[in-house]
Formats: sequence, structure tokens, C-alpha cells
Amino acid sequence: MPNRAVVFVSEARADLSEAKLASIMADAARFNRDVGVSGVTLFDGSRFLAYMEGPPDALDVAFSRARGASSHSQLIEVARGRVGQRRVPYWPMRLVNVEAGTLPRMLRADWTGFVQRTDDGVVPATAMELLSALVQPHAVAA
Repeated sequence: MPNRAVVFVSEARADLSEAKLASIMADAARFNRDVGVSGVTLFDGSRFLAYMEGPPDALDVAFSRARGASSHSQLIEVARGRVGQRRVPYWPMRLVNVEAGTLPRMLRADWTGFVQRTDDGVVPATAMELLSALVQPHAVAA
């Protein structure tokens, strides 16, 4: 059965502490590890962009847990579909802090089909290329 992926953005609650966020991410990592989902959450200090991938049924449950979380609001699903191979197989869930302008750039990029091609510098990078560039330095430490 092919893997599926989902991407969403949301607004962090104003009262979300670093300790609470760390606890939430640890809980998500434990759950995802148990069900075979991997993922990464980008955080710019006020907004999240999360990418999760895995078997369809497990992914649906993990996404449902994310939708129901009280740590954020205004969740918007950006993309959902099949992925040929896992893009972040090294983490059940990982938080990566990013600069403020990163998430808007990610949202403007093309998420269609979760395409990742070699960036030739001529055409704009796809969303998966941007995501890969952001997580790759952290993958070494995984």
C-alpha cells in the first residue's frame, strides 16, 4: 500500500509555552512511532506548518489528533496525496524552528503531487524542495 502525506498550517495559541510545545511534540512522536507515521513541524514562533506521511489509515488518525489539539487553531489543510517514498523517514515527528518569512514562502510554493525534482535554478522550487532544504541539516543529527 503506498504511503500518503498531508500538509497543514495552523496558528499557535498565544499562551503556548516552550515546555508545553515540547511535551506535545514528544507525545506526537510517541504516537506516530507506534503507528508508522513520520513527519516534521515547522514553527516560526506563531504559526505551524506540518508535513506527515505514512500508511493511509495511520495518517488519518494522526491528522485527526492534530486537528483536535488545543495547542493551535485555524488549521487549514494545504495538501494531501500519495507519496512514492518517505521524505522524512528519520523522525516520527520533529519540531524545526524557522524564520518568520519561511512559512508564507512554503505556502506559495507548489505542493501538487508532492513533487521534488532537481532544482535547476530556473523554475521556482517546489514546496517539497523547500521542505527538504529546511530539514536536511537536521537529518544529519537524527
